[in-house]
Amino acid sequence: MRINRIRTTAIAATALAAALSLTACGGDDKAMGTKPAGAAETATPVPSDTDGTAQQDAPEAGAPETQTVPTQGKHAGGNGDNRGKKPEAAPNAEAAASIPACTPKNSRVKVSSVSRPINHLLLTVTNTGSKDCAAYYAPFLRFDDAQAVYPILDDSKPQAVVTLSPGEEAYAGIGLLGEPGEDEPVKSDGLGVIMVDRNNKSKGETTLKLPAETYTDSRGFVTYWQSDVENALMF
Repeated sequence: MRINRIRTTAIAATALAAALSLTACGGDDKAMGTKPAGAAETATPVPSDTDGTAQQDAPEAGAPETQTVPTQGKHAGGNGDNRGKKPEAAPNAEAAASIPACTPKNSRVKVSSVSRPINHLLLTVTNTGSKDCAAYYAPFLRFDDAQAVYPILDDSKPQAVVTLSPGEEAYAGIGLLGEPGEDEPVKSDGLGVIMVDRNNKSKGETTLKLPAETYTDSRGFVTYWQSDVENALMF
C-alpha cells in the first residue's frame, strides 16, 4: 500500500511601508553613511546540453539482488573508495548544468527486492566512472516488452538534482501494485531501465532480470532519483 502525498504550496507576499517624519536634523542619516535596505533577485540560468552524444549500447543483463533496507537515519553507502559517503544534491540548475548525466557508459544500474514496504522494488545506480555524474529526473522503465513507459510519481520530485562522485549511489523506488482488486496483476521477468540527460532525453537502456514472481499493474509507479534509500521507498 502506498501513500501519495498532495502538496499544497501557498505563496504569500506582504508589503510593509512606513513613513518617518524628518526633523530639522534629518540630514544626519546621510552624513552617517546609512543606506536604505534593498532586495536583490537572482535569476536561475537555463542549463544547456553539453553532455555529448546519446548512448545506444546494450549493456549486459544484471541479476536481481535482495536489499535489506537500513534502519531510519542510516545510509546505504556506495561502492569503492567512497563507500558510506552520502551523495550530494546540486544546489541549483547552474551547478547541475556542468555535470554530465549518469549513463550506461559511466554508471551501473541494478534492481533489488526489499523487505519493506511490500510490493516494492529498489533501483540503484552507481557511478562507475572517474568523474562526477548526475542522476537526472526519473528513470524510464519498461517491463518486458511493454510499449508504454512506467508511470513516474510526480510527488517524489526532489528539491535538486542528485549528483554522484565516483563510487556513490542514487536510488529510485518502484511501486508494483495498487490496492487489491483494482487491477489484474501481470507477471514480468525483465526490466528495461533508461537513463536520461538534463533535457530528459534518453542516454541508453540497461536490461535487468527481475526478482522471481514480480507482478505489476496499471497503478504502479517509479520515483525520481533520490540520494537516500529511505526517500526512495517512502511512497
